[in-house]
Amino acid sequence: MKSGSESRELAVEICRTLHNLGYEAYLVGGCVRDELLGRIPADYDIATRATPTLIQQLFPESLMVGAVFGVVIVRKKDTHVEVATFRSDVGYSDGRHPDHVIFSSSAEEDVRRRDFTINGLLLDPLEGNRILDFVGGQADIEARIIRTIGEPVLRFTEDKLRLVRAVRFAARFGYTIEARTFAAIKQLAPQITQVSAERIREELTKILTEGSARRGFELLDESGLLAVVLPEVARMKGVQQPPEYHPEGDVWIHTRMILENLPAGVSPTLAWGALLHDVGKPPTFKSAAQTGDRIRFDEHAEIGARIAEAICERLRFSNDDTAQISALVSSHMRFKDVMQMRQSTLKRFVRPPHFGEHLELHRLDCMASHRLLGNWEFVRNFIAETPPEQVRPARLVNGDDLLALGFRPGPRFREILQAVEDAQLEGKLQDREQALQYVRKEFLKSAAKA
Repeated sequence: MKSGSESRELAVEICRTLHNLGYEAYLVGGCVRDELLGRIPADYDIATRATPTLIQQLFPESLMVGAVFGVVIVRKKDTHVEVATFRSDVGYSDGRHPDHVIFSSSAEEDVRRRDFTINGLLLDPLEGNRILDFVGGQADIEARIIRTIGEPVLRFTEDKLRLVRAVRFAARFGYTIEARTFAAIKQLAPQITQVSAERIREELTKILTEGSARRGFELLDESGLLAVVLPEVARMKGVQQPPEYHPEGDVWIHTRMILENLPAGVSPTLAWGALLHDVGKPPTFKSAAQTGDRIRFDEHAEIGARIAEAICERLRFSNDDTAQISALVSSHMRFKDVMQMRQSTLKRFVRPPHFGEHLELHRLDCMASHRLLGNWEFVRNFIAETPPEQVRPARLVNGDDLLALGFRPGPRFREILQAVEDAQLEGKLQDREQALQYVRKEFLKSAAKA
């Protein structure tokens, strides 16, 4: 895996090669911003006057990934740097990509087509890391402001994904969105649907996993974007909860409190499960007057799981991620019963893949409400004290054994195998012979009577 230092070394090597041939070449964008903030950049980009053809000739292992946009990936072992030719963009018919580009000889012209001032800085690594700032990016970093380069409505109209990216950057860095920029986001929020579901999902996932999820989703709400991209989450606002279980307030407050405690680097599926775990509450809400005792959300976990699946399908999640997010939502209420579960039920409960995410979601859920962690501690201790082979033991009998005993294939097979596994998980059956005797005693007799 490449390190930040290896990426920077390659970037400097590319700049030096181009500079020696008489071409301007600078580090640009997020990597410059991050270095000024004392952060380690995730990757490095270069802007240069050199053409894509020349770059490919100079670096034979390079890969042309955007010929029409003048973008080349220069590779060295496991490290890569994106190199783009200075350009200006013409037309954005799809609200995402330029219709065509015009290569330019001007670094300033190239910068002025970019999104936000904090991403519009150039750095010359060959001249003492000299910064070229044509757009006031350094002042906005100092003032902690997200501001578009040039006219906000124009910048957002060119690429509608910038609407969500503005929110993400503001949340990630703890910045304020400049007033005219924010007004443009609110004006254009309904047009975010022109962006592909996959790209919206990627930006939302970054908001959830970069360590400032609560602020990010509050900005999505304030800007009007939340009601467009996740109307099911927006409906949580004002949905009251029983104060004896949720003294913190309504479903939206509770959800934001959970988001606040999501650390940077959290698993995307856990983060989405946290966001959506109570998405079934708005459609299942019943007031105390309706129930005769207290506010209730009957079957909200099961209904929420179906809503979560629909959201995942709409945002083009993978099947595996959809299954995990749905499972987190559907199972989150089962923790209230763990101390009353039979051993077989409890062992089945804790053995799904990635159960650690279920356990962590329960802890987050508790800490954002009544703060009682008894069930969480009970399950955590059970997992720590129970050998894995007792939680997931090898089967003592299988379908072939049942055929040999004279059973016919059908729904009865599942019932018998489940009963055997229950007895095994309860510690009543230790080996294959005991299991076969159990089947003969409990099921052959009933089969004969039938």
